Amino acid sequence: MILVVTGTSTDVGKTIATAALVARARSRGAASIAVVKPAQTGVAADEPADLAQVQRLAGPVGAIECARYPEPLAPDVAARRAGAPPLERGEVAAAVAAAAAANDVTIVEGAGGVLVRLADTGGDAGPLTILDVAADAGAPIVVVCSPSLGTLNHTELTVGAIRARGLEPVGLIVGSFPADPDLATACNVEDLPRVTGVPVIGTLPEGVGDLTRDEFAQRAPSWFDPAWVPPPPTDRRTPRRHDEGVRQ
Repeated sequence: MILVVTGTSTDVGKTIATAALVARARSRGAASIAVVKPAQTGVAADEPADLAQVQRLAGPVGAIECARYPEPLAPDVAARRAGAPPLERGEVAAAVAAAAAANDVTIVEGAGGVLVRLADTGGDAGPLTILDVAADAGAPIVVVCSPSLGTLNHTELTVGAIRARGLEPVGLIVGSFPADPDLATACNVEDLPRVTGVPVIGTLPEGVGDLTRDEFAQRAPSWFDPAWVPPPPTDRRTPRRHDEGVRQ
């Protein structure tokens, strides 16, 4: 199984959601799990990053990072400023395919929001985004969203961008839900499925990133709808033309 995790923006909880999905998959019998991060920004070469956070919370997983850039910027900008070559679409597709061939579950964690440019490849190919990665893998997409005021707009825009590419999000995960929600936050969890047509499959309580590994593994499965099962991959799609889909 391959699952792509994207978000409505940065800092909505994608890495914690990825770790929770790992813990849930393991609780349901997955013997081997890999997490692929196509592009990591904002960390030096020797610093722990998102994949290390997943392993700290959810335990050992196969960790594949395709590119890393030191400045905390969109990957295409960070690569350009670092004088590094752009991330190659084929490289990411090969990394995901290799991980999927060797593991029961492979989770791909994007960078920032759904239209963030992983690479500005230029020419007719257009910018590389997590939508290309999902399309190449034929993988279902889960969207992580904030519970706070404004999330209905951000989430509906994100879902619309995914559908405009001919893909379909299979679930929403609400990140960092407070113990004492205000009115907007409480209403948002009910309204998100109504405005997007996508079910909320999980709600992550605020502060769970500070749990120990044992606590996280024990509690994570309860944050998800127990009936939710990720759909199987679809047929892989052909690369898009420059004029296809939505542009950032």
